[in-house]
Amino acid sequence: MRSITLLRGPTLAAVALAWLCAPVTVLATSPNDTAAKHNVQLKPPQPYAVQLGPRPFYLIDDMDPGPVKTLLQSCPNGRKLKSTLFSIGHRGAPLQFPEHTKESYEAAARMGAGIMECDVTFTQDKQLVCRHSQCDLHTTTNILAIPELAAKCSQPFTPADPLSGTPASARCCTSDITLDEFKQLTGKMDAFNPQATTVAEYMQATPTWRTDLYAGKGTLLTHAESIELFKQLGVKFTPELKAPEVPMPYQGDYSQADYAQQLIDEYRAAGVKAKDVWPQSFNIADVRYWLANEPAFGRQAVYLDDANDPSQLPSAAELQGYKAEGINIVAPPMWALLQLDSNNQIVPSDYARQAKNAGLNLIAWSFERSGPLQNGGGWYYQTVKPVINNDGDMMQVLHVLAQDVGVIGVFSDWPASVSHYANCMGLR
Repeated sequence: MRSITLLRGPTLAAVALAWLCAPVTVLATSPNDTAAKHNVQLKPPQPYAVQLGPRPFYLIDDMDPGPVKTLLQSCPNGRKLKSTLFSIGHRGAPLQFPEHTKESYEAAARMGAGIMECDVTFTQDKQLVCRHSQCDLHTTTNILAIPELAAKCSQPFTPADPLSGTPASARCCTSDITLDEFKQLTGKMDAFNPQATTVAEYMQATPTWRTDLYAGKGTLLTHAESIELFKQLGVKFTPELKAPEVPMPYQGDYSQADYAQQLIDEYRAAGVKAKDVWPQSFNIADVRYWLANEPAFGRQAVYLDDANDPSQLPSAAELQGYKAEGINIVAPPMWALLQLDSNNQIVPSDYARQAKNAGLNLIAWSFERSGPLQNGGGWYYQTVKPVINNDGDMMQVLHVLAQDVGVIGVFSDWPASVSHYANCMGLR
């Protein structure tokens, strides 16, 4: 999914039935079994009921008066809440928990997310780990606070220079360190302070609409560990193969195809059925590789759309071409699926209609990623900005995505809101 700098046919019921169910055990795929000795000791969680907390109700109460608000307010209290495949934990629950950590994933599962995302990249010794980017350790972990590891960063911390206006900078990649070293890190809220003159100032930059309340413990995971954890939590799998930020083939012998295959191999080694995995990539070559070499997994591969504005969206002919290649699911940002009609009502976009007409299923990203919406919602709401002016508007957007566009799932940084909607509307 896209990262924003802080200063991604059939009825819903039919599609949902196609969405996952699987067993899992973790095995290392490296010849030297480097990953095996690092496996987090995961204890099977006690059975728990889905807990939504106050946020979904706050958002509904904040909606403009209308039939959708009335409908959502009428959902019965006291009903048994269920985990839902419509609600996808985007990196876990990173609105308030450090992303891609054990704690973030557990929080998302407790909020009813039925599918969980591990963004996959690799370390210096070619071990797969969960990180949103190969080179985001300086903003998502405490690596800069560990001198011996900070010294290995591609670009060590450089303080801001107020006189020249040069911002503070650093660049630390998973490929800068081994898995041994990666496992020494702790996850933190994703943020940095470009005006920092010290490492501490650089790291302590969480936006005010997020929180460090749950950032005291951020356990990093290998991809294999995430598989085991998700199995124990009873959720399904949607790993994203992240673009390498080092030249490929890496170290001369690790190709993009090797990387794409390694991701699938870890599910095979863990005994996970292909029907329970939705591998994702922004790189269509990865999706084509899975279709050609791992067709059982490829049939459910998700091609992520990286358009930044409507002019970059694929044409109807291109969407039909995806389907002809065997691609069944595309996942654009939320704004790509929405537009305003002549009455300033939010409706499905031309792109959304063209994708559905091509026989493609749709997933939207990412809900609850924009912070307060009083100023139009920013990038994720760009096509409907004129009618976005309060936090409750996101529930109206969700309703259009679910009922009018017909998406089969929504990535969210705080899955409770999507889970509540899905439970209220009877979505699986």
